[in-house]
Amino acid sequence: MVDRTVADVVVERLLAWRVPRAFGYPGEAIAPLVDALDRTGGEPAFIPARHEETASFMAAGHAKFTGGIGVCLATQGPSAVQLLNGLYDAKLDSKPVVAIVGEDISGPLGGAHQEIGLSRLFADVCNQFVRYGRRPEEVGALLDQAFRTAAATRSPTCVVLPRQLQEALVPDPQTYGAGVITATPGEPLARVLPHEADLDAAAQLLSGGQRTAILVGQGGRDAAAEIIEMADRLGAGVATSLLGKPVLDERLPFHTGVLGEVGTPAAAELMGGCDTLLMVGTNDPWTDYFPMPEQARTVQIDIDGRRIGTRYPADVPLVGDAAETLRALLSRVHGRPEQQWRATVESSVDRWREVAAERVAATADPVNPQLVLQELSARMPGAGAVAVDVGSVLYWYARHLTLPPGVNAQLCGTLGSMGCALPYAVAAKLAAPDQPVVALVGDGAMQLNGLAELITVSHLWQGWRDPRLVVLVLNNRDQNGMGGGRQPSSDPTHRRPDVPYAGWARLLGLHGVRVDRPELVGAAWDEALAADRPCVLEAVVDPAVSLAPPEPAFADLRGLYAEGAAARKVREQVEVTIAADDLV
Repeated sequence: MVDRTVADVVVERLLAWRVPRAFGYPGEAIAPLVDALDRTGGEPAFIPARHEETASFMAAGHAKFTGGIGVCLATQGPSAVQLLNGLYDAKLDSKPVVAIVGEDISGPLGGAHQEIGLSRLFADVCNQFVRYGRRPEEVGALLDQAFRTAAATRSPTCVVLPRQLQEALVPDPQTYGAGVITATPGEPLARVLPHEADLDAAAQLLSGGQRTAILVGQGGRDAAAEIIEMADRLGAGVATSLLGKPVLDERLPFHTGVLGEVGTPAAAELMGGCDTLLMVGTNDPWTDYFPMPEQARTVQIDIDGRRIGTRYPADVPLVGDAAETLRALLSRVHGRPEQQWRATVESSVDRWREVAAERVAATADPVNPQLVLQELSARMPGAGAVAVDVGSVLYWYARHLTLPPGVNAQLCGTLGSMGCALPYAVAAKLAAPDQPVVALVGDGAMQLNGLAELITVSHLWQGWRDPRLVVLVLNNRDQNGMGGGRQPSSDPTHRRPDVPYAGWARLLGLHGVRVDRPELVGAAWDEALAADRPCVLEAVVDPAVSLAPPEPAFADLRGLYAEGAAARKVREQVEVTIAADDLV
């Protein structure tokens, strides 16, 4: 029998849990595991990032784009600390990630080089699941427990493996003796449905609504057909969270767009006028844009009962899978489409689309960033993925990029950390190398870590069947981070250094396109999407273009939205005022 080390056992467990790759930054304390991964010939593969933080974002991105479990590797000390950003991203967006941290404990107790308290460091982000490997015969079961917990709780977990343990030989299983824990990998999650009485109560509430709004989050994935059928049956309008943007076809006439500060006035108006709210798989933090307290009666569906009622009071909480719960509701809800309410919603959507077109066409110096995203909408491939960073690019994505149905888009939705998009894009491309990927990045995020991770792209891309990975960099030179209406400062300390992003890509053997004229934006996208290798599209844009967050709308009508002649007159006056404000 060939001698097996603990590192070999870890690799076996990764394979058993169908983990295709682990992201990390190599170091002495994790070297035995990296060597074991290298010996496999690529299954699972070790993907070295340029930094531990981006490795953790890659692991979170893998979980987001694939629905699987992400894995990241690091060593003790500062290397472990730098995993936290990606792990918190996974925690707050409910994605399973397993962090495996190597530790060198050869020094004296309390005096080892780079020693920090890993249990305390990871306790919060890993929901108290931080386990240390102690004996070779226990490591397999320990890894299984970490993976099972991550999958069941949709959150990160951490396993710490001393280097000496990774190198230790694993005894024959028959010699383990009594009391050794054994485990098997990969149990499917249970089917979850609410109780019949709760479904009946929810159906009664929804059937009695006059002006229904449906707010859809990432938990609505795979439930698009049921959501649309429910909206049609109730005559409802639909809005989404940022994470829920890819769930539905945004061209639907009653789809008001993204809710919140980065979103649309139409979505704010929907929330302001509704008397009934159905929340599907969302934990959207933009509570300022929710209905006023006691304005709307609410049904909330979520697979995680801990999230119900945390953003808005839920009259009927339904813990269950979105698609199956909606199907159970549809068999109970009596169709009574409110045509007048639906017509009001669709008018609001039409008005917003007109305003959006005017904003895109507005003159800017040199290029309007909204135009850049609008031009991508007409060219976005019908399959593939979009990774979105934090900053002003998030506003333009939310409002002006229409995603084709089936395109997977991901972002750091709850943590809101810059520097996530390019690591996400690498993870998405590795998961589906035959599909195009677009990363939407600001110049701040690009300087934060994107320039370095382009090295990773240059190292990997020749193994991709479809080489298209387009990195849009909105170069607005705005040191303050968000742009959005402020006049650029003449003080050089307030201006971000101008970097030749497209030129840097070309130095790495990638393609690079720079555009600073609005009439050439479409052609620049065509060139980038037709390139025979990954491409950086650098768009030099105006930092003074206003972000224009929508106001929570219809505030005067919340709770007073009646169908009498006087109320209709007031509503029409408010609609005219809102439309005029949007044109400013």
